Amino acid sequence: MAEETSEAAAVRRRKLRLLTLAEVLGVSALVISGLTFWNSYSERRHTEEARVAESRAATTKARILVLRAETEKDGDRIALQATGNQVIQGQTIAFPKALGVDPVESTDPRIETSWFEDGLKKARKAAGEPEKPRGDARLPVAITTRFTVDGEMAEDVTLYDVGYVTDSSFLGGTSIRLRGLSLIGRSSEKAASGRLDSLWKARHKGAE
Repeated sequence: MAEETSEAAAVRRRKLRLLTLAEVLGVSALVISGLTFWNSYSERRHTEEARVAESRAATTKARILVLRAETEKDGDRIALQATGNQVIQGQTIAFPKALGVDPVESTDPRIETSWFEDGLKKARKAAGEPEKPRGDARLPVAITTRFTVDGEMAEDVTLYDVGYVTDSSFLGGTSIRLRGLSLIGRSSEKAASGRLDSLWKARHKGAE
């Protein structure tokens, strides 16, 4: 009788150990399943965040306009084009106040010497500059460009230097010949005028 009782107790202990092992395995499987689900969710969320960030970066990049210049008509004109996929709808070209020239509106992206030549020559003379500078001279301008990107309208205000040289002749006087365009930096529409005047005065000390 005692032997049967002992054997029955041993059987119960084995069943208990098996039950405990099954429970442990079940809990482990549940934990693993939870971790797998979390890793899958975390990976999907990371992928979605990366996709959204990439989309935002692409949109931001598309709205950053950089102009490319091509000199035409023996330096009388600079044709402007966007370096990206933007489509230019119109531009406003503003000049330093020292030139006494009003901003010019244009639907054909360009800069022409006739817009500012007389004012530039007078401003250079008033600042005590020589008629023929050494190398290329620079004229800061603010170009406000209205353009479309991905079907939406946008606007960009950027300061550029217009490179130019002066040509003198005995009968023809002094003329301005355009050489190119270089980026200075971005600006707000409100601050652009003041920055142009500061740049002009810094480069032409006699303009104070």
